[in-house]
Amino acid sequence: MEPVGIRKIGQHAAIASINHDEAAREDFVASMYFAVQADIFPGNKLAYEKDVLPQFEREHGRPPTDRHEIRRAMADQPLYQWWSSLRRTTQEIKQATGEELVHRQTEEINETVATLNNGGRGSLELNQEIDLPRYVGEVDFHGQPGGYYQERCAEDSTPAAIYDPGVFVLTKGFMGPYCEAAGASAINFLRHRYPKFSPKRILDIGCAVGHSTLPYADTFPDARIDAIDLSAPMLRYGHARAAAMGYDIHFSQQNGEATEFPDGSFDLTVSHIVLHETSRSALRNIFAECYRLLEPGGLMLHVEQRQHYDMEPFEQFYYDWDTLNNHEPFWGTLHDTDLAAVAAEAGFAPTKVVQQMAPNVVAADLLQGQIDGGQDFKRTAVWFAIAARK
Repeated sequence: MEPVGIRKIGQHAAIASINHDEAAREDFVASMYFAVQADIFPGNKLAYEKDVLPQFEREHGRPPTDRHEIRRAMADQPLYQWWSSLRRTTQEIKQATGEELVHRQTEEINETVATLNNGGRGSLELNQEIDLPRYVGEVDFHGQPGGYYQERCAEDSTPAAIYDPGVFVLTKGFMGPYCEAAGASAINFLRHRYPKFSPKRILDIGCAVGHSTLPYADTFPDARIDAIDLSAPMLRYGHARAAAMGYDIHFSQQNGEATEFPDGSFDLTVSHIVLHETSRSALRNIFAECYRLLEPGGLMLHVEQRQHYDMEPFEQFYYDWDTLNNHEPFWGTLHDTDLAAVAAEAGFAPTKVVQQMAPNVVAADLLQGQIDGGQDFKRTAVWFAIAARK
């Protein structure tokens, strides 16, 4: 299975234009990432089983008890060092190509975004006085220089303009043309688990550029949809993107730990691959805020990567690579956290909390082909979902 080329990305008026050479570089990055994961990574398991594990057992008289012991044992293994270096290098190349693509047209992108944001669709509210939490302000997530928050000029949208096609490249097109897989899969989960649930007021927490937000507007056309994020560049671009695609979404710059909305403002609060970018205390605050914001009978839903509890130690070791090597310091902490207990602390009755694997419903055949290549331990293409009803 080959990665989907950058030319297949969903188009909208705010997205950066791409020329022949830029497209070739982006496709090279996707192909390299795919090869590193699907072709090289499986050798790590073989090296562990044939070399590292027997040596560990000889030295300690037992197998490793957790991923941390495996990580320390694998640190000097040549194949692992090679794979890890290639994976990190590929991430850095991806960021560099995105920077080059956007920076040659920064002025044009920002002008287009400003025009779209003045077009009368939805709404956009930014807060220059907002306090940026340390857990996001001091981390360049995914190695994107400056992170998602740094503004390099007035009314800047370039961090978001880099992020938008960057997600498509990094996921090799397997998130769908508009990178909508997490949102679409969350909605599919809702439809099957809560078939009579039809929300009229929806809040998307940590919306970024709205990849996962817009599917809710398609599924629940009569609902009002609010989308919040801490990043002004993401919100500028996200609102412009939504407007360009014909959606009326209400974007505002707010902290999901403590929003400005009144109690009971929503009957559905959601987030998509956001929790792993928050600290332990922030995670608890977000769950508590969701409880406050929901009316009785309302539903909280968060979609994430797999938790560690159903993984063998070596698989946990692989999934934990991002924690120490890819600017994701809270990744491992989240995947060790008992989220049902956090939901209960927030006020949700334990009997109303659901944790379930949700099938990926966008580009599922392509994603399954990637998994079958060996990098995801032969698992099916799924998301982890935690839902709780008030």
